[in-house]
Amino acid sequence: MDALIGLQPELWKAAVETLYMVALTLFFGGFGGLALGLGLYSTRAGSLLPNSWVFTVLNVVINFFRPIPFIIFIAAVQPLTRFVIGTGIGNNAVIFALSLAASFAIGRIVEQNLLTVSPGVVEAARAMGAGPLRILGTIVIPEALGPLILGYTFVFVAIVDMSAMAGLIGGGGLGYFAQLYGYRQFEPVVTWAAVLLVVVLVQAVQFLGNRLARKALRR
Repeated sequence: MDALIGLQPELWKAAVETLYMVALTLFFGGFGGLALGLGLYSTRAGSLLPNSWVFTVLNVVINFFRPIPFIIFIAAVQPLTRFVIGTGIGNNAVIFALSLAASFAIGRIVEQNLLTVSPGVVEAARAMGAGPLRILGTIVIPEALGPLILGYTFVFVAIVDMSAMAGLIGGGGLGYFAQLYGYRQFEPVVTWAAVLLVVVLVQAVQFLGNRLARKALRR
């Protein structure tokens, strides 16, 4: 317990670093995944903008990268990270790798949720003369909003899990804090303090996501 008291500043710093990494990852990866998901949904056969070539390319890319364990993915994208970010280590490098990994996972989640929208609603909008972009923005996405919120909430939890590996490339966060000051120093109290903070964060976001999804579904 004495060790934890002395490490409180480091613990809160690690918590802020985790929030920083996860929030930016969800922002960049969220937009990237939304674009991929909309592309998959729109270009599949019988959809708004059918294009078998584009759909096949997007589908293959997502299927190729999505199953790669994040610990391997970090190493695999190191050259690209250095090219884009200018360095392969640190929190910004972690955010870049996390955002890429999250984009592929979110893309598939977005596609699956958009497919739950009734084709009859889409056809009715097309019959009224609405264009593909208008249908996506005013019909498809709003109709799938509740499931999409739950999907993004699930991804948030997964990103928190992946961010624990940030220490492997010089990043910070609660995962690195638990390893450095808890596990390596044989201080289980310190480790559990980090675990409890992660649990509180995840529970808070899950509660918020469930509440927002319920509101969206009751529209």
